[in-house]
Amino acid sequence: MKSIHPEFMYQSRELGIQVEDTLGEPPDRRNYERVINALIGEFASGFEIGDVNLLSFALANHLVFDDAQGLLVESRHYDAGDAAKVLKMVSCSNVESGNALATVFTADPELARKAIITAFLYKNPKRWTDEDHSLQALQEEEDKENKIEDDEEQVEYGEDIESLFDSRGDDNV
Repeated sequence: MKSIHPEFMYQSRELGIQVEDTLGEPPDRRNYERVINALIGEFASGFEIGDVNLLSFALANHLVFDDAQGLLVESRHYDAGDAAKVLKMVSCSNVESGNALATVFTADPELARKAIITAFLYKNPKRWTDEDHSLQALQEEEDKENKIEDDEEQVEYGEDIESLFDSRGDDNV
């Protein structure tokens, strides 16, 4: 796994859920675009809400990730990072989304940094992997460890097995 901060992993998964929920079943792209455009308009006009996912949701389809490797490096730290550096690693596909990002960056650079990285991770899931903490994955890992231990304990043909038996013999009675 790349060294991605767990909070960025969480935010990226949440963003995926938010996108799926907004698209609906069957996907309604027109409604989805209306929601995105409304959010971008709100952020561009100075909409003040400190929600990483809401901003990354609004910008994810409008960001162009110019320095993917740099964004991966920056995703190692959630609470500390260089917001100006991260902002230089992306560009926007249209003027309105650029205005929205600039407005948010001016008001809250950390929010903009976190939203950019979250959107990057959401749009590039193959560049990083999430650790699986499910019960099934933990059980499989434990089974592997137990199998290794069992293999180590097995006696091979020709191996000295006297050490496995009681060395005092019948004196134990």
